[in-house]
Amino acid sequence: MGWMNDETGLEKNAANFVPLTPLSHLRRAAHLFPGYEAVVYRNTRRSYADYYERCTRLASGLTKLGVTSGDVVATIIPNVPAQAEAHFGVPACGAVLNTINTRLEAGTVGYIFDHGEAKALLVDTQFLPLALASIEQMEGTAPIIIEVPDDVAGYPATGDHMTYEDLLASGDPDYQWIMPEDEWESISLNYTSGTTGRPKGVVCHHRGAYLMTMGTVISWEMVLHPRYLTIVPLFHCNGWNHTWMMPLLGGTVICLRDVTAKGIYDLIADEKVTHFGGAPIVLNTIVNADEEDRRDFDHTVKVFTAGAPPPAATLRKIEPLGFEVMQVYGLTETYGHVTECIWHRDWDDRPDDERYAIKARTGVLMPMAEDITSMDPETMAQIPMDSETQGEIMIRGNTVMKGYLKNPEATAEAFAGGYFHSGDIAYQHPDGYLKIADRAKDIIISGGENISSVEVEGVLMAHPDVLLCAVVAKPDEKWGEVPCAFVELKKNAATDEAALIVYCRQNLAGFKTPKRVVFQELPKTSTGKIQKFELRKVAQEL
Repeated sequence: MGWMNDETGLEKNAANFVPLTPLSHLRRAAHLFPGYEAVVYRNTRRSYADYYERCTRLASGLTKLGVTSGDVVATIIPNVPAQAEAHFGVPACGAVLNTINTRLEAGTVGYIFDHGEAKALLVDTQFLPLALASIEQMEGTAPIIIEVPDDVAGYPATGDHMTYEDLLASGDPDYQWIMPEDEWESISLNYTSGTTGRPKGVVCHHRGAYLMTMGTVISWEMVLHPRYLTIVPLFHCNGWNHTWMMPLLGGTVICLRDVTAKGIYDLIADEKVTHFGGAPIVLNTIVNADEEDRRDFDHTVKVFTAGAPPPAATLRKIEPLGFEVMQVYGLTETYGHVTECIWHRDWDDRPDDERYAIKARTGVLMPMAEDITSMDPETMAQIPMDSETQGEIMIRGNTVMKGYLKNPEATAEAFAGGYFHSGDIAYQHPDGYLKIADRAKDIIISGGENISSVEVEGVLMAHPDVLLCAVVAKPDEKWGEVPCAFVELKKNAATDEAALIVYCRQNLAGFKTPKRVVFQELPKTSTGKIQKFELRKVAQEL
């Protein structure tokens, strides 16, 4: 007898099939961990019982404002409790959460309001001027504004709009959450931080978010009651889905509104932070913190770093300070991280240089991913795993987006050949571990030779006077393009352009050595990514 459902009479029913959703984590935690700390922000400490009630009231309050299933609710909020509550309260009323980057300009935010058709907007008072300016540039119906004041941070309510606490007070604490009938229903809408053209709206579903929470627990070797520090903005890939994950373990979300070295060290020491995620620039901030901003702590902090390949030199410096760092990799289109540089015991005794070079690899697929490899983007053939041949990282699995909102052409292009095309160029080692060489757009082609900006940056970051750097292409009459380095120096640095070029020539092939070094502060996104497109504009004029 075969085992197909139509042959055996087996079928899905209410007993054996419940759509997967991270909302179930908080409903469970409210029963299992009602007295445990769910959210901490300065002097505010909320238990899971309080957290669940506030999310319930938020869902109910939004419903009373006219928000219905499938509507979009936008937020412009930094890492404070209201943003964490929105991750549960908005989908609990059947709506789709659209967390917006607080650093965007009004024109782009107005476009997002229009394109996503936001019905309501939760906005921190600090960013109310941005919201109002954005609404002025809209073509469609403006969202209902709910102000989220923060008296402690110096942003009290203006008195011009309903406040967040008023909205919660209007909500019913016994409101019944609207759980998805289909786990492929949309839970969030996140806009890419594209460097050209309008941002694309990435649509994510309940199933993918749920699987992200389960897989991350395994990869991060988490146990009950972790204490997670929100350095990754909650508007960036929904904070890599970590806020949805914390109730699964009865963990605590520790909110950090403004990311500084002192703020990080203080919360690690005072709140016993066990985990956080952040871009390599965050690691750099910790390593180079002023002595008066540092604090001693007696436990190991586990760190996921992503956004750019971390320089081996940075990894070498941060781990002795009490941090265990693993590189992960992903995109907005994959809900955040989907690869990990998982460590093998037989690497323990290798020389330091080799160990940290391994730790800087992009790694292999995480448990919630199905297949991640490097392919020829034209033929979709697997590249040789020879630590040299380059291809494009391709991703397949349940944590890949549904697609781009109202953009079928871009969706079809991204999914060509049955994989999501990442746009990242990588080679693979014989053991399958990926190593990003560069973004496709960041490869420098000099005299027919491909130069990885990441490789050149790794050499520069090992120099004792270099705080931060980025390498881009500069036009050249003879070679077409040559590497140009933009560098931030440490305090009291004694090096100059000529010395850094000589240093690079000692560690790189001649054609890979920067032909110019420019000293300036590097432009960065809110997540710490260096905005190379801005530096390319400067390099064009050099």
